[in-house]
Amino acid sequence: MNYKYPFGQIVRPLVQQDRTPKKVFVLGVYASAVHARWKKDGKTICPALAVASEPRIFWDGNVDEAKEIISKIAIPKELGTLEPAGAHLNGPSAKVLDEHILGALGYTRADAWLCDLLPETRLNSGQVKVIKEKYNPLIEKYGLNEVTIPERPTVFSDPQRNKEILTELQESKAGLLVLLGDIPSAQFLNAVADVPFTSLQEYVNLYGYGNATDVTINGRTLKVLPLAHPRQIGALGAHSETWHKLHQDWESKIKK
Repeated sequence: MNYKYPFGQIVRPLVQQDRTPKKVFVLGVYASAVHARWKKDGKTICPALAVASEPRIFWDGNVDEAKEIISKIAIPKELGTLEPAGAHLNGPSAKVLDEHILGALGYTRADAWLCDLLPETRLNSGQVKVIKEKYNPLIEKYGLNEVTIPERPTVFSDPQRNKEILTELQESKAGLLVLLGDIPSAQFLNAVADVPFTSLQEYVNLYGYGNATDVTINGRTLKVLPLAHPRQIGALGAHSETWHKLHQDWESKIKK
């Protein structure tokens, strides 16, 4: 089924494009979207409406790409205009990944194979609210499409998806698996390997923050490194100051 964004764009799965061998495999939770500021008569209706799939996995929010993508979205002139959302609202997780995770480990994006448990975007509560209150009342009058993207689930992976991720991990030949936040550990690693932790906190209690350990997955032993979610690391919106500080301390330590 093709899920649709407000104003008609279709949700596309985001997967690693460069399939050459990599040094590090990064597993996140679910894909983000391109966000637009929706304005009418000089007033902002929504500062960051999800309107299209990102052009690639962990997109950095490049404003020229955002402009090009948003310019192709048809919106009735009576409903205003769409323009790229603020710089901090497109691609913030990618910037954290590049600077504070890969960079801290001595890698660049070229060294990394990127993957999400769920390779498509889903609607958080803020998006659901604005669609319900601002977009849905206009559907009938202006012939707009219904937004069919599901809400953010609690389960992001299943046995079939885990098999697909295992195939990517094997194809990547990466010797280090980085897990972003609790969910990849709980829903992927625990399903494919015998490990004594299900959350980042449990991992830290056992091994300390930022220390990789050996894990055997599908008969191959590799280093596994659970880290905080980019939201925590980059202090993006609502976040945990504890995890933010732990990661900062780890970065300072490994850069010495």
